[in-house]
Amino acid sequence: MLRFISFGSGSSGNCYYLYTETDGLIIDAGVGIRTLKKYFRDYGLSFSKVHRILITHDHADHIKCVGSMSHDFMLPVFATQAVHAGIDRNYCVARKVGSGLRQYLEPGVTVQLGEFTVTPFSVPHDSSDNVGYLVEAQDTVFCLMTDAGRVTDEMATYINRAHYLVIEANHDREMLQQGPYPQHLKERIVCGTGHLNNEACAQAIATNMSEHLRQVWLCHLSEENNHPELARKTVEAVLRSYGIVPGTDLKLEVLKRTMPTGIFDLEPPTSE
Repeated sequence: MLRFISFGSGSSGNCYYLYTETDGLIIDAGVGIRTLKKYFRDYGLSFSKVHRILITHDHADHIKCVGSMSHDFMLPVFATQAVHAGIDRNYCVARKVGSGLRQYLEPGVTVQLGEFTVTPFSVPHDSSDNVGYLVEAQDTVFCLMTDAGRVTDEMATYINRAHYLVIEANHDREMLQQGPYPQHLKERIVCGTGHLNNEACAQAIATNMSEHLRQVWLCHLSEENNHPELARKTVEAVLRSYGIVPGTDLKLEVLKRTMPTGIFDLEPPTSE
C-alpha cells in the first residue's frame, strides 16, 4: 500500500514522505536532518527505503537540509534546472547538493522513478521556479501543490486526477489585511505569485475535484495569518456550498506546521 506522512508544513520547514513497502520519495527537505532522523526512528521508518528526493522550489523552508540529506544517504535530488541553480545560490543551504547527485526534471514531462510515476507541473510562485508533483503508484494518484500564488488551468487538471491531494491554504484574507505584516509583504502574499488563501484553495478543490478524490490535506498554513480550525471551517463551508460534504464525500485534514502527522494509508479508490 502507498503511505504518506508530513514531517512539517509551513514557513518553519516543509518535508513530506511518500512510500511503499520497498521504495520511498521525500518531497522537500526543509526539516533539520537530526530532527528528521528522530522522526524516522519514532515511526519505525528506515532511510534504507528512501531512494530519491524531489524539490518543489528553492526557498529556504523547502531546501535548507537538502544537501545534508542527499550527502548523508547518497540520495539523488530531482528538481528543475532553475531550482538546482537556486539551491546553489541560497546561503541557507550550508551543504550543497553534489554534482553527481543532481537530477533534472522538466514541467509536464513524466518520469519513472522506481515504483513511482512522477509528473512535475508548474506552480506560480516568486521563487526561481516552482513545481507541484503528481505521483502515481499502486493504482493510487497523489498530488501535492504548495506555495501557489493562484491555481492555473494546468494545476486544475492535476487536481481533477488526484485521489489524494495536498494543497496550500496559506492565509485568511481578513487576518492578513488586519495583521502586522508591512504593506509590501501583504501585497507580495496576495499577488499571483504569492500564496493561496483559504477561500481560493477551497474553490480550486470544489470546482476541479473528481468523484475519485478521497482525501485533502491543507498545507503551508501561515502562523500569523491563519489558524488550523479557521482554514478547515472555511474550506468546509465552501465545499458544502457546492454540495460536497467533508467527512462523507471526502476526508479533510490540516497538516501541522512543525510536527509529524502520523502515517496515512492511501488506498486506491474502489472501482465502480
